[in-house]
Amino acid sequence: MPKKTIERIVQHGNNYLVSVKGNQPKLLKALQQINQQQRPHSHHDTSEQTRNRIVHRSVGVFDDVSGIDSHWANARSLIAVHRTGTRNGQPFDQWSYYLSSLSADAIAFAVGIRRHRDIENRLHWVKDVVFGEDAARCPQHNAATLWSIIRTIVINLVRSSGHASLTKALRLLRHDIQALFHLVTTN
Repeated sequence: MPKKTIERIVQHGNNYLVSVKGNQPKLLKALQQINQQQRPHSHHDTSEQTRNRIVHRSVGVFDDVSGIDSHWANARSLIAVHRTGTRNGQPFDQWSYYLSSLSADAIAFAVGIRRHRDIENRLHWVKDVVFGEDAARCPQHNAATLWSIIRTIVINLVRSSGHASLTKALRLLRHDIQALFHLVTTN
């Protein structure tokens, strides 16, 4: 997220939590150095096993952000998340870094980051992969926006009717006009 966007968020009295990736190389390097050289003031570990995945998460929060460029408005916390485990029998080891204007403990940040990832996985990923939203070509901005809204409505209707998997629900509903009608009229 650009610094100007962060400044506008802060100017309007809001807080931010942004993921720091390779498109901000100086900031990423500073966060990595802080993580290596300091001890977090708050730390939280979790483990979970789902389907074919085991994930261990370690969240550390650092409140000394003196090594961060002062143009990052109201930067108060660095969050380092270390994820390890196995996916489909393959080991993984991944670090993610976040910068925030909030002062909170590791549990609060861990919950917020998981919620964001859930939104990303349950909405954006579904819209892109299941519905092919990124590949859809709409020549006008209004048409693209309307189709995105329609996809979101469909996702909400299908999920609220008890379908956990959108792919399976679409296969079931695809050629069943009565089921589609029931879906729309009961929600």
